[in-house]
Amino acid sequence: MSITKRFWISLIFSLPMLANMILMPFGWHLPGGNWTQLILTTVIMAISTVPFWQSAWASFTKHHSNMDTLVAIGTVTAYVYSIYAMATHQAVFFESAAFVTTFVLLGQVFEERMRNNASNAVEKLVDLQAKDAEVMRNGELVKIPLSEVVVGDIIRVKPGQKIAVDGVITEGTSTIDESMVTGESMPVSKKTGDKVIGSTINSNGTFMFKAEKVGDDTMLSQIVELVKKAQNSHAPIQNLTDKVSDIFVPTVLVIAILTFMVWYVFLGATVASSLIFAVAVVVIACPCALGLATPTALMVGTGRSAKMGILIKNGEVLEAVNDIKTVVFDKTGTITIGKPEVTDIIGDEKNILNFATGLEQSSEHPLASAILKKAKSENINVPSVSQFKAIEGKGVKATVNGQSAFIGNDKLLSDVKINAELKQRVIKLQEEAKTVVFVGVENEVIGLIAIQDAPKETSKEAIADLKARGLKTVMLTGDNQRVAKAIAKQVGIDSVIADVLPSDKADHVKSLQQDGKVAFVGDGINDAPALTVADVGIAMGSGTDIAIESGGIVLVKNDLRDVDRALALSKKTFNRIKLNLFWAFIYNILGIPVAAGIFYGIGLSLSPELAGLAMAFSSLSVVTSSMLLNKSKITSKAKFA
Repeated sequence: MSITKRFWISLIFSLPMLANMILMPFGWHLPGGNWTQLILTTVIMAISTVPFWQSAWASFTKHHSNMDTLVAIGTVTAYVYSIYAMATHQAVFFESAAFVTTFVLLGQVFEERMRNNASNAVEKLVDLQAKDAEVMRNGELVKIPLSEVVVGDIIRVKPGQKIAVDGVITEGTSTIDESMVTGESMPVSKKTGDKVIGSTINSNGTFMFKAEKVGDDTMLSQIVELVKKAQNSHAPIQNLTDKVSDIFVPTVLVIAILTFMVWYVFLGATVASSLIFAVAVVVIACPCALGLATPTALMVGTGRSAKMGILIKNGEVLEAVNDIKTVVFDKTGTITIGKPEVTDIIGDEKNILNFATGLEQSSEHPLASAILKKAKSENINVPSVSQFKAIEGKGVKATVNGQSAFIGNDKLLSDVKINAELKQRVIKLQEEAKTVVFVGVENEVIGLIAIQDAPKETSKEAIADLKARGLKTVMLTGDNQRVAKAIAKQVGIDSVIADVLPSDKADHVKSLQQDGKVAFVGDGINDAPALTVADVGIAMGSGTDIAIESGGIVLVKNDLRDVDRALALSKKTFNRIKLNLFWAFIYNILGIPVAAGIFYGIGLSLSPELAGLAMAFSSLSVVTSSMLLNKSKITSKAKFA
């Protein structure tokens, strides 16, 4: 039976006893009295509590104790003693056994809900693969399932199709969108001899390529495997409580037995009185508050973070955040906007954009969209264009408003004129890691357009916030060294690791983990392994579904400043969990001597009923402590005017 069903059964059968406790001072009593409580508690014990006993016994056979051991001992003791008390006409506390079960199951329901919300990123990765391929067999092209493709096959890819496997182009040229694997927004031009990656999308040309890696050897399959391994390597935060329980549970049992022996053997008390003291010790030590300490803080902390646009997906990251030493960032779509934008126009801006718009409106070049977007923002009208023609590997040319015009890369310079001043500007722009597009009329360059994937406005402030907390910042990107260093310098990042293959990102994160715990911030599919390998994975909300699924924290607003807020809130939430656990144990530690009757001589004692009430106050204090998370202040370390 599921945890949720067990919880609802326990809750429903506990409510009459709760009503009895609340309304008894006003003269109302539960119909059937103790017999009704016995029946209600027996149902809870038989259905909801049995798994705790099974877990406790399994732990006992391995010479350990855990949270379930505390639950099992507390509920069985309360239940069995209440039956004895009922038979001897003494006060019963069936409700203690029922409430302990209900509260602990409530905590487990919260934990299970968080686990279920984290869907399987691996399945989404696998779904990216092409389902079939057009392969050359016996001199003819035939469509076969992906599983039948073998190394050495010659495969044809048409515009808009997914590339089936990893390989190298043998014939043709095209532009390929590799963003789903590399995370980089710029489509890549490919020609004969260039490598292609399985599951990426062919944009505009038809080409043939030779399969080099198939099945489990493809880059996507390797990423899937890395994510699987990372997902299985987490340590649950509940281990903290279980480790304490290993010592706490045996200690409580020893104290309870000693309490009974001292009162019965040495002080001459009756069996009933001695047992009452012993049971009070076990009941006051019941893990009611312990069961609530973690889930209530998580519920409040994650609820507050969600209102701030920060989704904390599980409790595991909270523990790791406390020891983070380094924050690693992907570049494209994380530090940068994720879309190429025009940054500079050298020359007569309106005239240059006029010609560029006419030339690019029919172009399939990946930079065309950035130019057209800029022209639209400047209200440039599309001019009359004719005789459009692509210049292989260089750019395009056409007749614009009756004049022969062209636009393209620096390979055009061997065929056209450019003055010395523009040449100097080209060098400067390229040193800034910007892609330079040349615009010309009648075989002479009239101006330049520089295009770059610019940093987000908030990136610099976000990096400063993290550095103010004493954290080291690193950029990890598949982009080239010049672009990466230029972006890093703009936003203030400490160090750069560039030219990284998608499958190697996780390895670089592991290397950085040798110097301390690492948080990784990314948004692309290629970031999925690094997000899960990192001690804390933080995914941008605007990123791919797989990156979001793989991250332990998701920034819904796509604001990089939320990385600092997420770390701060995670720390506060985990610290509150530790505080809750501390107070839960303090109640036990302070209550156990009283329950054992040490202060009986001065009139201070704790009956099982009062022990149950103390448990309720313990739980209330934990819940109140968790609720105070809503009032805690979350501020950035760095301030900007």
